[in-house]
Amino acid sequence: MSTHALRDTGVLTGRSLRHILRSPDTIITTAVTPVAMMLLFVYVFGGAIITGSGGSYVNYLLPGILLITVASGVAYTAYRLFLDVKGGIVERLGSMPIARPSILWAHVLTSLAANLAAIAIVIGVAALMGFRSGASLAAWLAVAGILVLFTLALTWLAVVAGLTAKTVDGASGMSYPLIFLPFISSAFVPTATMPGPVAWFAENQPVTPIVDTLRALLAQEPVGTGIWTALAWLAGILAVAYAAAAAIYRRKVG
Repeated sequence: MSTHALRDTGVLTGRSLRHILRSPDTIITTAVTPVAMMLLFVYVFGGAIITGSGGSYVNYLLPGILLITVASGVAYTAYRLFLDVKGGIVERLGSMPIARPSILWAHVLTSLAANLAAIAIVIGVAALMGFRSGASLAAWLAVAGILVLFTLALTWLAVVAGLTAKTVDGASGMSYPLIFLPFISSAFVPTATMPGPVAWFAENQPVTPIVDTLRALLAQEPVGTGIWTALAWLAGILAVAYAAAAAIYRRKVG
C-alpha cells in the first residue's frame, strides 16, 4: 500500500473511530451478549456440563465466548458500511482524489480496534469469574494473532454484507449465523458428547479447530496439528471474503 493510500486510510479510520468514541455503548453492547452467555453457562449450566478437561468450566468456555464476541461485533461494521453506502458517503468519497481501497480498510481497521476492546472486556470479566491461565507470552501472542485473523476474516464477510444488503436488518443480520455456529462446535462441550451426525458437523466446521487451538494455548497444552487446520480455515475465509468484497466494491464505485 502506498504512502498516499496509508494516509487516506488513517484519516478515514480516524473518522470511523470518532464515531465509536462518541457512542462507546457500541463496544459495551458488543460485549454484553457474550458476557451474559458466559455468566449463564458458568453459573447456571456449568455444574451439569461435563467437559472432560478436569479444570474450571470458565477456562474451557472462554475461547468460544471470545469468538462469539467477534461475531457479535462485526454486525456493527456491516451496519455502518450500509449506512455509508445508502447515505451516499461511499459514492462521494469514491469521487474524490483518495485511494479507493482506503474507504473499506477504514471500516475494517475500526472493526478490529472495537472488537479487540470488546475482547479485552470479556477477558476481564472472565478473570473476575475465576479464569486463570499460566500461558507464556508467546502463547498469548499466538492467541492474539489468531483472534486478529478471525476478526479480519469475519469483518470482510461483514463488508460484503454491508455492500450488498438492501435493508439495515439485512446488513446487521449477517452476524446471526456466525454467532450460532459456535454452539455446534467444541466451544461449550466436547464434540464426543454429541450425536453422530452433529458431532461430524462440529468436528468439520471452522470454529472447532480454532476454539481447540485457543484453549490449548491458554492451558499450556500441545496444540498438535489442529493449529494448522485453524489457520487454513482462517486464511481461506479471509481470502474469499476479501476477494468478494473487493469485486463488489469495484462494481459499486465503478
